[in-house]
Amino acid sequence: MDGIAAEGYDRNYTDGQLLRRIGRYFRPHGPTMLGVGAAIVAGAGLDAALPILVSVGVDRVLADGFDRASLIERSGWLLAAVLASGVLSYGLNFVRQWWTARVVGDVVLTLREDAADAVLARDLSFYDEFSTGRIVSRVTSDTQDFATVVTLTLNLIAQVLQVAIVVGVLVAIDLRLALIAMTIAPVIVAVALGFRRIARLVTQQARRVLAEVNANVQESVTGISVAKAFRQEAATYRRFQEVNARSYRLNLRQGLVFSAIFPVLGTIAGVGTFLVLYFGGRSVGAGEVTPGQWYLFVQAVALFWFPLTSIASFWSQFQLGLSASERVFALVDAEPRVAQTDARPAPALEGRIEFRGVDFAYVPTEPVLRGFDLTIAAGETVALVGDTGAGKSSLGKLIARFYEFQGGTILVDGHDLRTFDLPSYRRQVGIVPQTPLLFRGTVRDNVRYARPDAGDAVVEAAARSVAGGDWLDALPRGLDTEVTEGGRGLSMGQRQLVALARVLLQDPRVLILDEATASVDPFTEALIQEGLDVALAGRTAVVIAHRLSTVRRADRILVLRRGEVIEQGTHDALVARGGAYADLYDTYFRHQAPDYDPTAAGA
Repeated sequence: MDGIAAEGYDRNYTDGQLLRRIGRYFRPHGPTMLGVGAAIVAGAGLDAALPILVSVGVDRVLADGFDRASLIERSGWLLAAVLASGVLSYGLNFVRQWWTARVVGDVVLTLREDAADAVLARDLSFYDEFSTGRIVSRVTSDTQDFATVVTLTLNLIAQVLQVAIVVGVLVAIDLRLALIAMTIAPVIVAVALGFRRIARLVTQQARRVLAEVNANVQESVTGISVAKAFRQEAATYRRFQEVNARSYRLNLRQGLVFSAIFPVLGTIAGVGTFLVLYFGGRSVGAGEVTPGQWYLFVQAVALFWFPLTSIASFWSQFQLGLSASERVFALVDAEPRVAQTDARPAPALEGRIEFRGVDFAYVPTEPVLRGFDLTIAAGETVALVGDTGAGKSSLGKLIARFYEFQGGTILVDGHDLRTFDLPSYRRQVGIVPQTPLLFRGTVRDNVRYARPDAGDAVVEAAARSVAGGDWLDALPRGLDTEVTEGGRGLSMGQRQLVALARVLLQDPRVLILDEATASVDPFTEALIQEGLDVALAGRTAVVIAHRLSTVRRADRILVLRRGEVIEQGTHDALVARGGAYADLYDTYFRHQAPDYDPTAAGA
């Protein structure tokens, strides 16, 4: 199927499992659904009553002859009954559709909230492995298509009731003719069920390729600046054309599957109708049934075939909604990799962190840490240095409990990290990434993000505690400066200052800094360093360091290589030792020193 594979967390649910799961979402709306059911029953009865009324009228007209006065007199009540039946049927259908729309809207709302909650609950490793665009597709497109299941189900119930009523009428008129009509029913059902597996498969693939289209578009828009910088707009468009063409082929295939079922079922129904007409006509000629009854029988057969073909064809279309719900439930049911052994509220932390024999790997065959041991004292600032891939960022992610480690223990203030309630623990852990993300809104909104209940005065105090607040004067409207998506409109240095203010407002006991000064100019670096002096004071800090200014401020420097601490100590002691840190210092840090003389270094 064009190479569209399931995601690693996808599951296969039976139709029964899906329907039971869907049913739980409707349970709170039981009274309304009972009203919908009553409207369906009454509406089906009124729809079936129309040919009965006409049949009775035909027989009476034939019995009394075609006297004009008698015809007008007897047709008056018939017209009134038909009109009343139509008006009541319309009214009941309106009520049913109104209530159904309200219930379906509420159910889709709840399902989308569950899906969004599942997205927020997934571990960071989940987003490392799976495309964001495809996940978004499940929360938006698939939850909306879930409503198709509900609509088709209610229509299916209405059709089933109508068939049941019509079958009763047919049996009452002539059992032999009713049996002839019903012998074709198993053939129609068998053909429709034959479409079921094909329809389920093709709709699954159609949903997956739609997710791929969404992922492609999101990636293209997110990386549009890179595409333009390297003049790759044409290549980006070609990639979109490829995935869009794949989507076209699968949607065409899906349309052919759903379009083919009606002609096939219509042909079978036509054969059955021919048999009924032939044998029924002979019964009328033999006087076994009256003309009015025969008219009722012909109309009843028409009513019988339409619901039956609809029921059968709906079963295939039903797979569209089931496939959508299956994808949403797979997202909701995805197993978390970060597994807590308890959910005790984290106490007020002092910030002592211990790694005891910790094993960790993003990929099982590529270990990052093996039997790793480390103790960080409460209030200590530790700088991590080393080559790319040494494990610096991994330590920060494990302390924040973003990833699951495979062996050993991590203790915080003597408590196993896996026993904490994660929200209460993470409220005391602050993180400043190398490239901070800001949300659409104002600078004030982004600082307040750490504590939504904080007042304006508290937010402003936190912002002005960073570098004395001078950076705010450079913004067009200070804290009320608008921030566009991702933080565009602010320089990288300004984003870092906002991120520092956000962390200070949070007031965490443990601070993780993925080098906040790595991508800024010297002047902004100086401002950020002033902010860091405030941020690090009295807190346990783990700093992934790329700048000499940050390294020299640390109480202890750890040199990592392939997941092991090969040296540790203060800056001066490590430089004097002349080991791995001294080599790193000469290679990466020395040129950042105020007294650096490039001429002397070259000599």
